[in-house]
Amino acid sequence: MNTLRPGSSGDEVKLLQSRLAELGFPPGKIDGDFGPGTEAAVRGFQYSRMLLADGIVGPRTLAALGMVSDSTLPSAIPQVTVEKTCVMFPFTPRRNIEKHLPTVLQGLVEAGLEDKPMVLMALATIRAETEGFEPISEGKSQWNTSPGGKPFDRYDRRTDIGNSQPGDGERYRGRGFIQLTGKANYRQHGQAIGLGDGLVNNPELANDPLIAARLMCSFIKAKERAIKEALMEYDLRHARRLVNGGSHGLDRFTDCYQRGQALLKDI
Repeated sequence: MNTLRPGSSGDEVKLLQSRLAELGFPPGKIDGDFGPGTEAAVRGFQYSRMLLADGIVGPRTLAALGMVSDSTLPSAIPQVTVEKTCVMFPFTPRRNIEKHLPTVLQGLVEAGLEDKPMVLMALATIRAETEGFEPISEGKSQWNTSPGGKPFDRYDRRTDIGNSQPGDGERYRGRGFIQLTGKANYRQHGQAIGLGDGLVNNPELANDPLIAARLMCSFIKAKERAIKEALMEYDLRHARRLVNGGSHGLDRFTDCYQRGQALLKDI
C-alpha cells in the first residue's frame, strides 16, 4: 500500500477507515476521503501503539494495523547526491563531500536511518558540528579549557558524560563527524557499533571516517523517537538540542535542514 495522509482518497483510504473502525478507532463515515475524522482516528491508533503520532499512515503504522507485513520506511538515500549535498554545504570543499558522503550514507543505511527526516537530521548535524564534512578533533576554547588551565580541563569532572579524573577531558574530547564527547559516550556508542571497549582504550579511532560515521548514526539512532517528534513540529532548535545539548551551530543546522527539505522529495 501507498503512504496515506490527510488529503488522500480512494479505495486504500476506505480499507484504512474500515480497519481503524474494526480496531475501535472509528474514523466516521467510510467514504475513502482522508479527512479530519480519519486523521484523528489514525493519531489515536498511533498513540495506542506507541508510534510516532503524526497522522500519516506509513509502513510502520500500516504494519501495526496489520495491513502490510513490511514496516521498512521509504529510503531517501538514493536522492542524496554529491551535487545536492554541496548545495546543503555551500562553504565546504566538494572534494571532502565526494570522499566522505558514501561512508556517511552507508552508516545511515546500517543504522536504519534512511527516511528523509533522519537523513536531513544527520547531514544538518554534520554541517553544525564539522562543516568541512570530515571527522575532526575538538579544539581548545573557553568552553572546554579554563584560563591558564590544562587543555580540556573543564571536561575533566563532567560526571554527566562519564568523565571523573584529570586527563579525561582531553582524552575524551569531541571527535568525529558529530563531535562525540565524554567517556560514557565513547563506551556506549563504541560498544553499539561493535568495538567493545576499543574506543575507550583508543579514542582516536573516533576520527576514522567509517567509525566516525557509525558513531554519529548510533548517537542519533539512540534519540530517534525524540528527534522525530521535534521534527514533526518543525522545532529545529529542540532537535538540535537533543544532539548538542544546546544551540551551538543552530544557524548552520537550520540552513542545511531547510536546503535539504527543498531538495529531497517526500516519499
